[in-house]
Amino acid sequence: MNAKAEKFQEYLQEKNITCFQVQELPEDRLNTVIFRSVIAVEGQELPTLVILDDSLYSMIRVRVVGSALKEENETELVKSINKLNAQYKVFKYYFAEDGALIMDCCLPGKPDEIDGDLVYTIFDVIIKHLQAEYRNIMKLVWA
Repeated sequence: MNAKAEKFQEYLQEKNITCFQVQELPEDRLNTVIFRSVIAVEGQELPTLVILDDSLYSMIRVRVVGSALKEENETELVKSINKLNAQYKVFKYYFAEDGALIMDCCLPGKPDEIDGDLVYTIFDVIIKHLQAEYRNIMKLVWA
């Protein structure tokens, strides 16, 4: 396990946070460790990852909607997502190859350090944002 992941795991234990499953990626050149959980929004559980490796970057990734992008909603959905991306600095949305809507938050830092309190502050911002915007996003997905 890389140093960031060890420190994050220690932080989770200190704070008695037990909602993550840990997965080490074998033979990964950056020694990637994934902490898996979910964020509950509007009765949905959104798969959430904290991705820690030996690089300068740590990632929080939320799969907001699977199969969101369709021919009939593409124009309005892309316009709306671009507006959200312009409003928020801490995270950005994008569409995966399978059409899923993903939210990524990149936390730069030292390759061997992670600030657990900062990660949880960002989680709080993400959760509040999703509680405010999820219903609007879903209306566009279902259009």
